[in-house]
Amino acid sequence: RTGTGTGIRIAMQSALLLAVRHGGRMERGSRRRSEPEEADKGRMKRTLIKDWKTRLSYFLQNSSNFNKRKSKKAGKHRNYFRPSPEEAQLWSEAFDELLANKYGLAAFRAFLKSEFCEENIEFWLACEDFKKTKSPQKLTSKAKKIYNDFIEKEAPKEINIDFQTKNMIAQNIQEATHTCFSAAQKRVYSLMENNSYPRFLESEFYQELCKKTPISRAAQGT
Repeated sequence: RTGTGTGIRIAMQSALLLAVRHGGRMERGSRRRSEPEEADKGRMKRTLIKDWKTRLSYFLQNSSNFNKRKSKKAGKHRNYFRPSPEEAQLWSEAFDELLANKYGLAAFRAFLKSEFCEENIEFWLACEDFKKTKSPQKLTSKAKKIYNDFIEKEAPKEINIDFQTKNMIAQNIQEATHTCFSAAQKRVYSLMENNSYPRFLESEFYQELCKKTPISRAAQGT
């Protein structure tokens, strides 16, 4: 019986040793797998932030060039600086706060572009410009351009509105007024506010803007 007991203890010790060795290999293997995963995650985050900054630079540059062309004073040029975390946090209080900020608007446009629905903000901006138009001739030509770009079937930037609204716009632009696109603009605004805006606030880039530590010194002057 003593010999049997000794054999059992030896077998148990051997099994325990194998289990420990196997567990050690598994643990080391898990660490080896997790390290590349963490590295990949870090690279993806850096790539995402870099892509956002590239898109923002593009939109901000275009916005600055547009304002420069409109200005009658030669050499007048505005730079849009990265907002402070406190300023960026204000954007989460209301959708209008985001749209009223040049950097915030550019960031939101870049976000919509990444989601392949930038036609919504472009249509909204076109309508804002349209409502400020004073010349009746320009009002008519702009109305037709907006219709061709965003409203008609298979338009290059066709927005998602119902057929009845499209039909009403087609009739209204024959004698264009400042309210031609009011219903469609409200629809698109609501769509952005209720869908795209919450996703933007949850995005990696917006979260980075709200952090106290800036992404990089170079971003301060974009």
